Parts: sequence; structure tokens; C-alpha cells
Amino acid sequence: MPATITAISHYFPPDIYTNAYFENYLDTSDEWITTRTGIKERHILKEGATSDLIVPAAIKMFEKFNINPQEIDVVVVATVTPDFMFPNTASIIIDKLGIKNAWGYDVSAACSGFIFALRTAASLVESGVAKKVLLCGGDKMSSITDYQDRANAILFGDGGTTCLLEMSNDPNYGILDQILSIDGSGGKYLKLIAGGSFKPASIETVKNGEHYLYQDGQPVFKAAVKGMADVTLKLMEKNNLSGEDISYFVPHQANMRIITATAERMELPKDKVMINIDKYGNTTAATIPSCISEWYEAGKIHKGDNLILSSFGAGYTYGSVLLRWNMND
Repeated sequence: MPATITAISHYFPPDIYTNAYFENYLDTSDEWITTRTGIKERHILKEGATSDLIVPAAIKMFEKFNINPQEIDVVVVATVTPDFMFPNTASIIIDKLGIKNAWGYDVSAACSGFIFALRTAASLVESGVAKKVLLCGGDKMSSITDYQDRANAILFGDGGTTCLLEMSNDPNYGILDQILSIDGSGGKYLKLIAGGSFKPASIETVKNGEHYLYQDGQPVFKAAVKGMADVTLKLMEKNNLSGEDISYFVPHQANMRIITATAERMELPKDKVMINIDKYGNTTAATIPSCISEWYEAGKIHKGDNLILSSFGAGYTYGSVLLRWNMND
């Protein structure tokens, strides 16, 4: 039997930075930002860490779906902004939630983090290693964003999500298929230059701003459009699916132009594409699950709906997952 999502939730911090915020000190405007990215505002966590974005989402989910945290076997966290290099953020979340019987780990795959973590978490359930896996996707992107850099400052926001993975009761529902891949040659275009073992932190790395996200926009944009579209179309072809068979396309929310170009290649109308980039910006590992959570809360996703999840991120990492929704309305 495949693994399936049985509960889901999201959390965004209350502080909102609209496009007008950037007009005060960057050479930009609401029109410039909206036209190029589709973003109108983003939520920022002023105090706290990535775990403080994920824990509220988990508590909300536990209460809404009447979940006993002590029944969770494993906690998997997708993030590129861990609270610390170590201990892992999974350990911190387990402690904050008071979970006593779980182990866990972090997954670092940038904007593809949730997709990669979803597949590995599902494998734990399907193999019988775990019955219930708490899958988290969250990033405090404001912690690695240079707010003097017009190209990147406008793109990112902070957010956290959680979902529960369990075994499906029907082989036709749940996580049915996936194509995941990495093109390591793209690493030089999108990365955090310093802070790792290759270039440890120093006075010079701090002065040079090398602890902020670095992105060479044009090659990343071109690779993202091609990578997301190609892997999604391959997955559809592999499963004999056309645009008419897809209930929703759930793309990583990096840039509205990338989302639009990918959807057009899939020949999908706008009403079949989940979009929340306008409200939250790029929250990295939180974008895909937050879309699903919002659409589910709004009553837009129904049992039996085919969802295609697709992502592209630093590495380059990219992938697509076919999910047949198994939760009741």
C-alpha cells in the first residue's frame, strides 16, 4: 500500500512586509515587483527560528485532527535554514512538542526539500519502519536574505507546515509515483557561499556578505522553467495522464513567471494551478504544502483528486510527485 497524507496544516508569522516596504530604501516599486515575480507581500518572523514556524503548525494540526503526538514514530524536517548546524531541527521540534517516542532527521534539498522529504518519509511508512511520520517543511528565509539586494530581498518569506503520513487503506490513493533528480552542475548559480566546511565563517566572509543567499537569476530562471516542466510532463506521460486528468498542479512558489510557463507547457488552465506566492513569497520548503493546506481548508480539494506536485531548487534539485488525495472533504 502507498503512504498517504491524513492531516495537514500551515503557519505564517503575523508580521507582513508589503512591496511598499521595499520602496522606502530600494530602487523598486510595487509594479516592478509584481510584474516580475507576482509577489505582493511576504510574512517575516522577527524573533525565533525555523522550529518556531513549524511547531505552531504542528500544534494546530494536532488539535484540528485530534492527533496524539505520542503516536508519532518519526519526524522529518525539510529546511535549508535549520535552527543550528546541529542538533538537527527535528530534535528541537520533537522536544518543543513533547514527543517522547520518535526519532527524526532533517532533509536539505532547498526548494525541492518538501518533495524529497515526502518521498523518503513515505518510504518509512511503506516499508513498515514507521506507522506515523510527522513531515515538516519550513524555512526562515529572512535569516539568509540580504535586504539591500533588490534582486533577492523581494522574493522570500517565512513559513512553516506539517502533515501526517500513514499507510493508505486503498492502493489507488496516496503517493502513487514520482520522478526525482539532481543536476549538480547548477550548484554554482544558487547557494549559500560561506558557513559550511568548504568556507567556514570568518570576519571576511561576514564583511563580504557571504552568509546571505546568492543567486544568479537568469540561468536559474531558465533551468527552473525547463526542469519543472520536463519532470512534470515525464511523470504525466509515465502514468498516462493528460491535463484533463489533473485536478490541481501544485508548483513550488518561486516566481509567478516560472509557474505560468510550466503550467502552459502542461496545457493547464489557471483554475487548476495552486498559487499563493502573491501572499507569502517564496518560503522554500513550505510553499507546496502550504498551498495544499490552504486549498484543503477552503474545501477545494476532494477525495480522489489527482495532484501533481512539482519543484525546482538549488543543487539543482528537481522533482514531481503524483498524489491522489485520500482525505475526506
